[in-house]
Amino acid sequence: MKNKYIILLILTLGTIFLMASCQSTAPAPAALVSSPEPAASPAPVPEPVPPPASRDVPDQAALNSLAAAKARAEDARKRAADFESPAYFPGEWEAAEAAYVSAGEQPQNTLTEVKQAEAQYNAAADSFEDVFSKTIPLYAQDREAEVIAARNEAISAGIDSLYPEHLRATDTIALDAVDKYEAGDYYAARDAAALSLGRYQALKAGMDSYNVRQEVLNRNFADYDPDNFDRADKTLVTALDLFEAGNIEEALNEAEEAKLRYNLALKFGWAVYAEERALTAGKERQNALDLKANVAVRSEFDPAEKLYGQAGISLKAEKYEESVDLYSQSEARFISLAKAAAEKRRVADAAIKVAEEKMVESEETARDAELILEGGAE
Repeated sequence: MKNKYIILLILTLGTIFLMASCQSTAPAPAALVSSPEPAASPAPVPEPVPPPASRDVPDQAALNSLAAAKARAEDARKRAADFESPAYFPGEWEAAEAAYVSAGEQPQNTLTEVKQAEAQYNAAADSFEDVFSKTIPLYAQDREAEVIAARNEAISAGIDSLYPEHLRATDTIALDAVDKYEAGDYYAARDAAALSLGRYQALKAGMDSYNVRQEVLNRNFADYDPDNFDRADKTLVTALDLFEAGNIEEALNEAEEAKLRYNLALKFGWAVYAEERALTAGKERQNALDLKANVAVRSEFDPAEKLYGQAGISLKAEKYEESVDLYSQSEARFISLAKAAAEKRRVADAAIKVAEEKMVESEETARDAELILEGGAE
């Protein structure tokens, strides 16, 4: 019984809702139809749906591998350039360089492109390493030749007798460069070879300066230009101090400066000495002329006169050593010619004296004969 009431209630409610629905859809009164309806709101724009994730996007591992390949190529390129591969194998260097540039221009947006760029960088690295492996023995050979030549020049200049300890210390550095090269430590070997080369060059420059100094002293030219000579001495001492302190480049510069000043003193000494020889040769020439050597021994006087003229030309051209040599030769000849002319004059004077004596004897004989004849006539 109770269930019947419940069912009746549900049916009643359903009828009420149905009537309300029909009433809401009935035509509206005329007054309501004429009024404007509110504007409808725009439909929402649908958001774009993201595309599905691509499988060709480079991951971090691929990017790291690319970076490693690029770094390898850069290191190989720098090493080959540092050891002058472009000079030894220009064609192979250009090919490796082109591969390196091409790798840098390769797009790197997708995984495929990244892997392609990585492969190109590795190929460029292989090319640089290959040209380096061909270069290094030639480079080492050339550096060795430079070092040996510089050492020989230093020895020829006399360093072994004056400063043998500095030569031996430099030899040790040069041998260390060889050991490092054989061990594959190429940069250290290069640096050691460069250091030994610089030291040998500095030692030679120092000895060159010292040798010019000795020439100035041996020719007694130091007093002709004491200012340059004294400054050169101080500079040479500074060069030695710098060398022993390890400042090789500065030591080389100071040694060359000292040599320059010694040469100035030497040149000035030669100039003064050449003027002195010119005066001496001129006096001997005039003495020969006073003795009539240009007449008495003319065939020998003319060559001496020619040497004297050439000496004057050399002096004007500041060829002092040549001038001194020519003046010395002409001076010696003029002295010899003067002696020859004097001897000829002596012989001639003796002959004249003998002739005069004979003439006197002849006159006396003639006078005696005349007296005898005159006595016989009586």
